[in-house]
Amino acid sequence: MEKLVEKIMQNVPGDIFSADMVMNLLPGTADSRNGIVKRAIAKGEIVHIKRGLYALAKKYQRHGINLFALSQLIHGPSYVSFESALNYHGWIPEAVYAVTCASARYAKQLSTPIGVFIFKRIPIPMLFLGVDRIESPQGSFLMASPCKALVDYVYVNKKDWCGIEPVMKSLRVEKENLENMDRDLLDPLQEIYKNLRVQNFIKGIKKDLS
Repeated sequence: MEKLVEKIMQNVPGDIFSADMVMNLLPGTADSRNGIVKRAIAKGEIVHIKRGLYALAKKYQRHGINLFALSQLIHGPSYVSFESALNYHGWIPEAVYAVTCASARYAKQLSTPIGVFIFKRIPIPMLFLGVDRIESPQGSFLMASPCKALVDYVYVNKKDWCGIEPVMKSLRVEKENLENMDRDLLDPLQEIYKNLRVQNFIKGIKKDLS
């Protein structure tokens, strides 16, 4: 086993680690550390996720990797939203092939050996309303509520939806879920999202659920 893996397992509580952690754990020059990292990748002991971010290979993982928690290390500030959030809450039946996230930064898609991550931009004033922190053994992550995920979906995909019918038809969300959503979020979301499509969508949701 490469000494890098041993040091990570001894000193880092999680299975994800950064280049800065490697620098703190291994003495020597940047070139020597880079050589150790490259050898560990070549041997299948660690996985390169993106520049400066790595994971222990599955056979060395102690806790496993939560893709939602990982997404926020890849491109932040961000939170899980859109289809991934709706699937997490049990609102849509289909498995989601990628982790879909909202970010204050630019839109981005990244394919890694661990999974595919898609980030879509939501401006900062609208970012974290209706978002909760979830704790897991593999790390914490931010998750949109179903209501927030739907509003984000309409916003980024420019959907001209004016009520619950297109949500049920296009996303296969059950009416019961919509009827049980946190309606207290609708007014604050309507206040902060000035986008006309979102405004019409929320007005239609309110009308259909009244």
